[in-house]
Amino acid sequence: MNKSLRTAVTATTCLLLAACASSHQTPNGGQSHFASFGMNKVHYVIEGQGSHTIVLVHCWGGNSGFWREQVPALAGHARLILIDLPGHGQSDKPHTEYTMDFFAKAVLAVMRKACPDKATLVGHSMGVPIICRVYAQAPETVAALVAVDGTLRRPQMTPEQAERFLAPFRTPEYREHTARFLASMFPTPGTESLRDRVLSEILATPQYVLLGAMEGMFGPGQPDWALKKVSVPLLVINAKNPMWTPEYEAYLRSLSPQTDYRVLDGAGHWPMLEKPAEFNAALTDMLRKFDLIGK
Repeated sequence: MNKSLRTAVTATTCLLLAACASSHQTPNGGQSHFASFGMNKVHYVIEGQGSHTIVLVHCWGGNSGFWREQVPALAGHARLILIDLPGHGQSDKPHTEYTMDFFAKAVLAVMRKACPDKATLVGHSMGVPIICRVYAQAPETVAALVAVDGTLRRPQMTPEQAERFLAPFRTPEYREHTARFLASMFPTPGTESLRDRVLSEILATPQYVLLGAMEGMFGPGQPDWALKKVSVPLLVINAKNPMWTPEYEAYLRSLSPQTDYRVLDGAGHWPMLEKPAEFNAALTDMLRKFDLIGK
């Protein structure tokens, strides 16, 4: 191959690769995109279509693929935006402070680019404080809040308790600690293979991101994300767990007159992956109840 032809082929290949990187099709058939957030890029996937928009925000160390079981159930009724938070998945991974407000601003950057109107925000675990901060920062963009096995108020810890919790994530043995930490969240027999897949994907997230996000939630001096009042529907799906007390349910119901609270039995911390059919039925029923998805 002569030099000019080789140069042309190389240039064409680069252009094709760049096009694929900027917007490529995902396994479910959705389109992959990036939104600018300061000097960084936030990756998100658009699935489905409809007049309603649902934004899905994953957990600590997770990625947009953690909602893979929900896409088939929802894509025919709404436009779905599945976000990789900064530091996670295909998004940029800057060395920065991974606070809940930082994540919330990244979600808003995606929404400004991809949402023509208000959106229902669905958060799992760490995604719950993030959607709370989105609502606090820009309530006019939110049609409803959906909390999946995550707390809507910051747990009370002394600085000493917080440090004991955070310290293992700073050590060279953080991977082993994370494995033990996650194993406790899969109490149901038969979920071992799912547990291992979740662990593998979480450990693909850099240690400085995992630690920074934990510090952003529980570090001394970090603000509470609790909401005082909510003027939109508040939908909650929790796995059965002693931490979800009657007092906590009463707190949730005090936030909004449009509160729907449900508990799934027989699942751990990832009910949308452990019991997808039951979870999807509950979620779609709640969304329909408040006219948040199409028929």
